Amino acid sequence: MAPVIVVPPRNTSVVAGSSEITLECVANARPVEKLSMTWKRNGIKISSGVNSFERRLTITNPTTADIGMYFCEAELKDSTVEPARAKAFLSIMEPPYFTAEPESRILAEVEKTVDLLCQAMAWYKDSVPINELQNPRYKVLTNGGLQIQGLHPDDSGIFQCFASNKAGEIQTHTYLDVTNITPTFTRPPMDTTVTEGMTAVLSCEVTGAPKPAITWKRGNQILASGSVQIPRFILLESGGLQITPVFLQDAGNYTCYAVNSEGALNAFSILTVWNRTFIVRPPEDSTVIKGTTATLQCDATHDPRISIRYVWKKDSMVINPSSSSRVTVEKGGTLLISQTWSGDIGDYTCEVISFGGNDSRKARLEVIELPHSPQNLLAILNSSYSHSVMLSWVRPFDGNSPVLYYIVELSENNSPWKVHLSNVNPKMTSITVSGLTPARTYQFRVCAVNQVGKGQYSTETSRLMLPEEPPSAPPKNIVASGRTNQSIMVQWQPPPESEHNGVLHGYILRYRLAGLPGEYHYKNITSAEINYCLVKDLIIWTQYEIQVASYNGAGLGPFSRAVTEYTLQGENNNIQTKGSFPRILKSSSPPIGSFGQVPTTFLLPVGLLTLYSSSIARGFSHNAFESLKAYDLILKSREQPQLSLDLVGTGDISQTQNVQAEAVNSTTIQFLWNPPPQQFINGINQGYKLLAWPMAAPESVTVVTIAPDFHGVHSGCITNLKKFTAYYTSVLCFTTPGDGPRSPPQLLCTHEDKLPGAPSNLVISNISPRSATLQFRPGYDGKTSISKWIVEGQVGVLGEEEEWVSLYEVENEPDAQMLEIPNLIPYTHYRFRMRQVNIVGQSPLSQPSRVIQTLQAPPDVAPGSVTVRTASETSLWIRWMPLPDAQYNGNPESVGYRIKLWRVDLPSPVLMKVIGDRLEREYTIEDLEEWVEYELQIQAFNAIGAGPWSEVVRSCTRESVPSAPPENVSAVAVSSTQILLTWTSVPEPEQNGLILGYKILFKAKDLDSEPKTQIVRGNHTQSVLLASLRKYVLYEIQVLAFTRIGDGVPNFPPVIERTKDDAPGPPVRLVFPEVRLTSVRIVWQPPEEPNGIILGYQIAYRLATSSPNKFTTVEVGSTVRQFTATDLSPESAYIFRTSAKTRQGWGEPLEATVITTEKRERPAPPREPKVPQSEVSSQTLQLQWVPGSDGSSPIRYFTVQVRELPNGEWQTYSSSISHEATSCVIERLNPFTSYKLRLKATNDIGDSDFSAETEAVTTLQDVPGEPPRSVSVTPHTTSSVLVQWQPPKVESLNGLLLGYRIYYRELEYETGPGTESKTIKIPSALRAELTPQSSFQTVNSPSALTTYELTQLKKYKRYEVVITAYNIIGESPTSTPVEVFVGEAENAIRVRKICRPTTPYQKFGCLVKLRPPTRKHVNADACTFLAFSEITCTTLNVSWGEPMAANGILQGYRVVYEPLAPVQGVSKVVTVDIKGNWQRWLKIRDLTKGVTYLFRVQARTITYGPELQANITAGPAEGSPGSPQEILATKSASGLTLQWTEGDSGDKPTTGYIIEARSSDEGLWDTFVKDIPRSATSYTVGLDKLKQGVSYEFRVVAVNEFGYGEPSIPSAAVSAQVETPFYEEWWFLLVMALSSLILILLVVFALILHGQSKKYKNCSTGKNISNVEESVTLDNGGFTALELNSRHLNVKSTFSKKNGTRSPPRPSPGGLHYSDEDICNKYNGAVLSESVALNEKPLEVSESEATDSDYEDEVPKHSFVNHYMSDPTYYNSWKRQQKGVKHPTPYRYEECAASETEPYFQTVITTQSTGSYQIHGHEKCIVDCEIWCPP
Repeated sequence: MAPVIVVPPRNTSVVAGSSEITLECVANARPVEKLSMTWKRNGIKISSGVNSFERRLTITNPTTADIGMYFCEAELKDSTVEPARAKAFLSIMEPPYFTAEPESRILAEVEKTVDLLCQAMAWYKDSVPINELQNPRYKVLTNGGLQIQGLHPDDSGIFQCFASNKAGEIQTHTYLDVTNITPTFTRPPMDTTVTEGMTAVLSCEVTGAPKPAITWKRGNQILASGSVQIPRFILLESGGLQITPVFLQDAGNYTCYAVNSEGALNAFSILTVWNRTFIVRPPEDSTVIKGTTATLQCDATHDPRISIRYVWKKDSMVINPSSSSRVTVEKGGTLLISQTWSGDIGDYTCEVISFGGNDSRKARLEVIELPHSPQNLLAILNSSYSHSVMLSWVRPFDGNSPVLYYIVELSENNSPWKVHLSNVNPKMTSITVSGLTPARTYQFRVCAVNQVGKGQYSTETSRLMLPEEPPSAPPKNIVASGRTNQSIMVQWQPPPESEHNGVLHGYILRYRLAGLPGEYHYKNITSAEINYCLVKDLIIWTQYEIQVASYNGAGLGPFSRAVTEYTLQGENNNIQTKGSFPRILKSSSPPIGSFGQVPTTFLLPVGLLTLYSSSIARGFSHNAFESLKAYDLILKSREQPQLSLDLVGTGDISQTQNVQAEAVNSTTIQFLWNPPPQQFINGINQGYKLLAWPMAAPESVTVVTIAPDFHGVHSGCITNLKKFTAYYTSVLCFTTPGDGPRSPPQLLCTHEDKLPGAPSNLVISNISPRSATLQFRPGYDGKTSISKWIVEGQVGVLGEEEEWVSLYEVENEPDAQMLEIPNLIPYTHYRFRMRQVNIVGQSPLSQPSRVIQTLQAPPDVAPGSVTVRTASETSLWIRWMPLPDAQYNGNPESVGYRIKLWRVDLPSPVLMKVIGDRLEREYTIEDLEEWVEYELQIQAFNAIGAGPWSEVVRSCTRESVPSAPPENVSAVAVSSTQILLTWTSVPEPEQNGLILGYKILFKAKDLDSEPKTQIVRGNHTQSVLLASLRKYVLYEIQVLAFTRIGDGVPNFPPVIERTKDDAPGPPVRLVFPEVRLTSVRIVWQPPEEPNGIILGYQIAYRLATSSPNKFTTVEVGSTVRQFTATDLSPESAYIFRTSAKTRQGWGEPLEATVITTEKRERPAPPREPKVPQSEVSSQTLQLQWVPGSDGSSPIRYFTVQVRELPNGEWQTYSSSISHEATSCVIERLNPFTSYKLRLKATNDIGDSDFSAETEAVTTLQDVPGEPPRSVSVTPHTTSSVLVQWQPPKVESLNGLLLGYRIYYRELEYETGPGTESKTIKIPSALRAELTPQSSFQTVNSPSALTTYELTQLKKYKRYEVVITAYNIIGESPTSTPVEVFVGEAENAIRVRKICRPTTPYQKFGCLVKLRPPTRKHVNADACTFLAFSEITCTTLNVSWGEPMAANGILQGYRVVYEPLAPVQGVSKVVTVDIKGNWQRWLKIRDLTKGVTYLFRVQARTITYGPELQANITAGPAEGSPGSPQEILATKSASGLTLQWTEGDSGDKPTTGYIIEARSSDEGLWDTFVKDIPRSATSYTVGLDKLKQGVSYEFRVVAVNEFGYGEPSIPSAAVSAQVETPFYEEWWFLLVMALSSLILILLVVFALILHGQSKKYKNCSTGKNISNVEESVTLDNGGFTALELNSRHLNVKSTFSKKNGTRSPPRPSPGGLHYSDEDICNKYNGAVLSESVALNEKPLEVSESEATDSDYEDEVPKHSFVNHYMSDPTYYNSWKRQQKGVKHPTPYRYEECAASETEPYFQTVITTQSTGSYQIHGHEKCIVDCEIWCPP
């Protein structure tokens, strides 16, 4: 039988000091004799104290050392059976003792809180248990102490603390003495100096009992107390005064008053406020040339009472001016760097340090220099093209300024260097140099040019010889001249020297018959010096074509262009014997040319004839030679040898044939003839001469030369002859040698003149767009020829009185019967007439033709004044001058415009845009590419076709952010803290601007929430080394490019790379949760910085008193997080170290101390947490504290929590603050934010309570973190723009916003002529497209503004605008730049959407939204909004907003409304003109239930501006209440009562009622009473509020959240007549009138008697009649209507009928002008005899008349206008006044005084036309009215 524990030992407790304790363990087994019992403790067998068969274990005099777990084991000897085991725990109980006891006497102040320290199990006060007192101010703490809050005097007494356990009991006591103490200063106010904008804390710490009340005053003003709180002044818990932020005006004396029941005291301190030191002229990014002086200014303003110090840093390193003679810091802070070089490039920071605050600004200094010379210049012959050379070089250092271009120079055959290529693309490093000449030697050199200038030339290439080639050009200036009839002399000049391509060896001349395909004959001129050749043995009088080519050693060059020449003329077959002309056959030397123009005399002996000549140029002539007879002619000269000539006579020219002559009119003779046969002309026919001479004067020959025509009958005329005269006529033919024989003379006589007759039978045919054929029968010619035909026409809109203009004139066609009339205008009406003209004069005009219309044709011209400019990053704005009507050439409805555009930089499809509006003059082309240059053209088109395209214009879309990321992004880890990142640039089409640099966004994956940023400036650097990274951490890395507009898109997905591993950091959270006397359990967490894969941990420990190097070391696996160390010494201090291991080795250990004791407890909370004001910055502060008791267990770490005031939650900032720390810097706080902080300590037992909270502390201000949002810039006037923005988000203000700064500068692009692209002047500039003088100007704007107008800008210039927000610390980043074009006002706001009230949120109307303005007009802008309210079934109120830009003085408004569809066949349009700008509302009273109306409103300056329109549907609104029921109107002596019952409430509960009334004299419903409570079911109004003698109907309308509901059924008509008092009865008035008459007679009689002795004087008295015109004012709710206000008025009559008689007096409306389109011609189908209109002029209205309260909830009075307009019978008397009709004497009327205080309503009344006929014109109807009151 296996061993079994029958009675196991039991856990036992014994009181310390007992004599012994016995543990019993009974077991059973078989055989029992082999049963063995064993007792163990901590694995060690116990031998002493075991008895009774080892079943009992007795421990004598037990102590704490005997505490522990005891085991008993029962086993069978010599058996393999598992032994049985049992255990029991022995504990020793000791009597309690106090670890902390209160003092015997505690003195405390009233209202304070006191803690009585004692680990009590029970508290007594004056022998009464605390829990029986039930005092809420008494609180037993968790550690057993007693806390008494808000001490009272009766809290004084003895407090006892009791503790007990089974081992005993203990007690202690203390006496609490609560006293009152007068206030005393523990820290009195002290003078304080602070900088403007900072936080000032004035100390005032006071003690006293009760706690004194603190009040701070400045003078007599209370700044802060327990009940008073003024912004910026905060009373601290300590009693101090915090002022945040401090302004200059806060300087002065501040007094702290402390008062309690025992007394009062005060003290003051002086607050001195220094002006904040800040930089007013910060350094600016600069670029200087190497060797010059760089100036970086840094001018700061500061308080004159303090001094400042300037510190300059370069790349974060302080610059010491004394260490370099080149660097100087001037007194004003300006940094001068002389002899700058590339080492000076960097970021320079100017820091201003002073007691008034510090400030710093940064600027970039770039040092540029001339580029270095290109290297390794190599020249190679181009094998594919022999005239060129391939040049290549290595790109040189650019001098820190991008190379703009390269210059290539060459030297040809050792000639001086000359520029061959002046603008080589800087991206190229090789180029083909073409245009070289073969057989010449060349050298090349290259230099680079940057912004500074031209750099050094490269080393010259070795001399290169181009191979010889045949000449590339023919000889030039080829001249051929016939020398004889069988030879031609050819002369030429060599080809241009540059085209020789080698050494010329000679020429090849070839010739052949001209115009025939025969073969060439060649002549070789073997000398290059000979440049002429005589070609012989040619055919007589034949034309040859001749060409010449040169040749060299490489071959024959091209032949010249063929020249043609004749050989000289030969013999003539038609031989004559008289009148011969000699020709030179041959001559002897010297040649004729040697005589030239020498002025000498020659003797020509010709037979018996001797001729003299003073000079001979090229020949001579004489007619005394016989035909075909040879002559020898000898020419002699004094200066030249004899010249012999062989002459031969020539034959005569044959006569012309079949000559006819006829007089065609009084001054003209016409000739007809046939030419002589060609074979008898004997030369070249040069033409004919027509001869005419009067029979009476044969010597007066008139000659007319006619050019030859080789075919058919010739004709010609001699004009300007004498009238009615006899002439002889003849014709001859002539050649170059002279005239031929005349034809036989013919006698004829010119005509006698008469005026011609008019043409007739005009017929028009062949009508085309620009011409028509006019056929006619000529009139009588007047016996002379018709010299001219004149066609006149009427053009355009034709009528009898249209002007006739001359269209076409034809001369010299006397027999014309049909004319083609050209140059007509397409698509135009014409009517023609004509007349004929002869030498006498013009004929009468013909009868007009029928009216025709020319056909349509495409437009002839393109739109003019085409301009284009940038609209946005993806749009261009094009503007043009529309075609005038006369150039449409077609139906205007079909005219439109077509725009085409294409990219300039690369081939792309042409984009087409079509605009169908012929009047449109501008268009915005959307969806273009960013930063791309486009060329545009525009053409007009009509239904026939398109006109010509305009000139090409060019513009570029605005720069934008890159639309693609950099390419080929790669990352490689180079160490445990560094990653090398490389990339290539953004593809050029996606750059969308000039890349200014790159931003690298990187973050630790799954660790960082927000990425960090590193910026790489410039577009040339495409790699960066990321340093200071975490070890062995996976990083996500993205790269983006940015332009001046902003950041592009980063690469996605991010590149992921892990840094290399390293030794790990120390483990964290090392605690000892279980500590025994001889063992310790240690627990840790992995390192926060593992820096690799953790392979294991090492635990080392030693006694604190042992050797520092004697550690017991244990290694555990990577997954182990705890370890138990045993066999330790009790009550001893041990040092433990824990470290982690990676592949790189063991990391830094974490060390902690532990004491092997069991008396441990939680730590006390840290004490006195505080934040010194001097350690507070904008985003950080320092928390300081005093550690509390560690509870006999070392503190392992602190945990800090932060709470943002006023409503923030506690957030843990860090829970791993070192146990040795007494302060901690809290980071990542929000600027200008109040916080409270607290912390707790943690030891091995657990966490302490949180410490007391710190006083509220406010971080300092910082610059705003974000720029203003939604920045827009729009043209306002022609020289100003309107800048609008939204403030930055509140959380990014970081302080008190002081205002905004607007920076703007002019953008200037260099543009060449035509369509050249823009040139960037400074490619390295931050905003590269800006010229140097385009510097920013600044405008400050108050913080309350979000709109600012920039004025005095230059017209037709583009500006860039950015805006920043600033506070007292500095400025925010700049907003995204916005470009704007200045030069045109921005107008024409259009309505985006038309709406109707369909939701509960529109219960009283609809507000129209606007879309951004577009350029349309240069008058007032559109109104800013259009709103509707109080919409019932028949009425509504409409209001509108003043235009954003009036562009002049607002004269008034026009409101037009109409139904969207005819109502019961009626269509009406109502126009209301409102004068003045103060009234922007109107009440409409003539709507139809459920009908949708379109409202339009326009503002007027000189003319009306663009319309703002919206539609609205008359009630009832959907979901509104139903109609009230059982309407009853009852009348009493004092008033009228209206009763009703509630109807259906609709979708929402009824909120109230209104009452509408309709008077019998108007017939229109209008609001009578508003805002009646929903609980009411009746309403009473006094009769004095109604118009007497008028009947009224009433109806009730219920209202809920959806709006006004269905009106009730009208009540019965109720009269407002009241009983007439006796003094208004007729009999009373008659008695009074008779009495007055008798009295007047008595007075007159007395005056007559009295005046008998006086001289009477004649007195003429007149009556002054003042004429005042009425005005319309406002009704309740402030909406204009057409009713008149009752006032004292003197009015003149302005009415007269056509017969001059006066019409009855009628009312005159005021203030509005109405034009009803249907009123003028129809009213209810009845045609009016004359158009009428209603006009009124404004009248001033006092404030009392214009306020809403005057007529709110009042009853309407009678409306005269409505009375007359409602009755059509009155319309015929409202006539337009005739001109010249004298007005009759005006009557004078005065309104009843009783109506002076009556309220009024104004109403819009419309009229309507029936049927399908509708008048569309806005004809003004004139109506003059007058105001009158019945007597």
